[in-house]
Amino acid sequence: MSWTRREFLELASAGAASVGLAACSAPTRQQPSDTTDQSVDSTLQPAENVDLGEFKSLALDTTAWKYDADNDVYYQLGLTYCLKPATTTYESLAIFVPGKYFTAEKKGDTYSCTINDKAVVGGFTPSTAPILLPINSGTLSPQASPTKYGYDGLGTFLDAGCIYVYAGFRGRSAGYDSSNGSTDLYPGGAPWPVVDLKAAIRYLRYNKDVLPCDASRVFSFGFSAGGGVSALLGSAGDAEAYQPYLDSIGAITHDAEGNTVSDAIFGSASWCPVTSFDTADASYEWMMGQFSTAATRADGTWTAALSQGLAADYASYINAMDLRDSDDSQLTLDESEGSVYTLGSYASQILSILDESATNFVSDTTFPYTYTPQRIDDPTFPGDPNLATTRASEAAVAAAKQGAQSSAEAQSSAETSADGSTETTESTDATTTTTTTTTTTLPTGTTQVQSTIYDTVQNYFSALNSDYWWINYNVSRQTVSISSLRDFSTHLCPAEASVPAFDAADRSTKTNQLFGIGEESTLHFDEIVGNRVAANADSYATLQGWDGPFATAWQDDLEKTDSLDTDMVTRVSMFNPLYFLSGTYAGYGTGAVAPHWRISDGVFDTTTPLAVSANLALALRHFSGVEDVSYVPVWGQGHVMAERSGTANDNLLAWIASCCA
Repeated sequence: MSWTRREFLELASAGAASVGLAACSAPTRQQPSDTTDQSVDSTLQPAENVDLGEFKSLALDTTAWKYDADNDVYYQLGLTYCLKPATTTYESLAIFVPGKYFTAEKKGDTYSCTINDKAVVGGFTPSTAPILLPINSGTLSPQASPTKYGYDGLGTFLDAGCIYVYAGFRGRSAGYDSSNGSTDLYPGGAPWPVVDLKAAIRYLRYNKDVLPCDASRVFSFGFSAGGGVSALLGSAGDAEAYQPYLDSIGAITHDAEGNTVSDAIFGSASWCPVTSFDTADASYEWMMGQFSTAATRADGTWTAALSQGLAADYASYINAMDLRDSDDSQLTLDESEGSVYTLGSYASQILSILDESATNFVSDTTFPYTYTPQRIDDPTFPGDPNLATTRASEAAVAAAKQGAQSSAEAQSSAETSADGSTETTESTDATTTTTTTTTTTLPTGTTQVQSTIYDTVQNYFSALNSDYWWINYNVSRQTVSISSLRDFSTHLCPAEASVPAFDAADRSTKTNQLFGIGEESTLHFDEIVGNRVAANADSYATLQGWDGPFATAWQDDLEKTDSLDTDMVTRVSMFNPLYFLSGTYAGYGTGAVAPHWRISDGVFDTTTPLAVSANLALALRHFSGVEDVSYVPVWGQGHVMAERSGTANDNLLAWIASCCA
């Protein structure tokens, strides 16, 4: 049976009334019978009373393949994947196929291709090859469909025997389609990126008979907010909530035999996923913000009061959830001194994740070890050479600006130094650490600051404990333990975003854009923030930084609906994987969930709290039908394509191969 959010909370309230909320039992987590079988099939049951030729125009032309003879790749660009696209610039895709999978006949500038059933590439055949779907945007900028071909980077995926599909999708804001000169604003923002990718998946399934692949094996992967979208594709397959949006663009619903076409996927991979925006602000303050007294969290500001309130709200949220540990015990938070909720089994779970991550760091790392803080905005998955060129140009400009700034700072330092030295290396202890300015070739869009070299593992932990002892390295066992979340946050993962971190008071974040509507490009969306502001407006008004319009700003925006008359709370739910995975939400069990998951996170990430990826992994590990969840929190890495070792792409492909074995 499945439980609605109302039913679960009513049960929780009944338990809390007698024995306390932390002790109440959660309902049995079981999927509805119609989605219990998690094997992903490209077609479902035949639909009734449908037009069998409705999507005939979306059939793939097998005579239109282009061929890269140098690299043995067949490809097609600009394939529109729905009948009524709002913008063909973004609602179309490109397909790249290893050459061995086809037998081809040249027809002028193109090739007519049939499937070569005997081919083997990288351990796959045309009947077993998976489809890979990259989400190449970390900030949910729109992903354009490629307009020209470029091989750079594709070999990694094609040589492994995969079919690589680069699908365009609309981004975090509405926009205009420059390709056709239209002056009509097309809708964007939540939930359109997910809707577009679902339509693309259905297109591939509709054409599965002429593609050399196992169309049931679709894998999505993305970084940051793109990783959040990948998690949604993995948790909300065929969810009814998206159907009105899919219908509005003419997404495929059935094949030529009348069989329903699915958009459920086989595997979802993400790095540093930014998602679950219903609690994003509260989790940020609980994990990081409540331990800070700087900037918008300074004493006497209304945002500091809001920060503390949101941290408490997160505890209430966790205590009403059904997140469970490996022993199937409910995870909860308990109040410590000063109304701070840093005790309880949930806090212990997060600490154990950090302890294990640090312990793995010790076993993985060869000293001397160089720590270099890095951050990237977008991944660099191949497929669109136009995007690669644009990002390279942007990175060059950014590097030039940074270099000019560094030169100016160095010159200033030289002019003001007492001894006239311009040396950029400084040592706090000749045997412990050395701070250097390094110049290396970095991935596009990467921000790097100074590096610190640690000579030995003992010196590394001694440096971390330089002010007081909070992280313990057991030499004999080679294990690490952290004293508290407060200590970890203040030393290694301090709050950097303002309050609220995602739903800013001035509506200035990219997430505010994600929930904008049409010409109102940024809107408030966080109901938890809205409720707390409404309840405390009078007291906040006596504190620094308060502006009168704040009192009703959130509630006003939360009442607005999008072009399909969907309210803000529902749109937020449609961008929350847990809405489909946790029994505390009404959407529980309404989506087909991918059986295979890979989640990698940098534990030093100050963009989004570790709790986001941890909650996702916890929910998945107790969801019926999920076969495996690889959750890898990586010590020493922040908002990057975090990996314990090796490269992100190689590790991704190894995981995909294991899922298909």
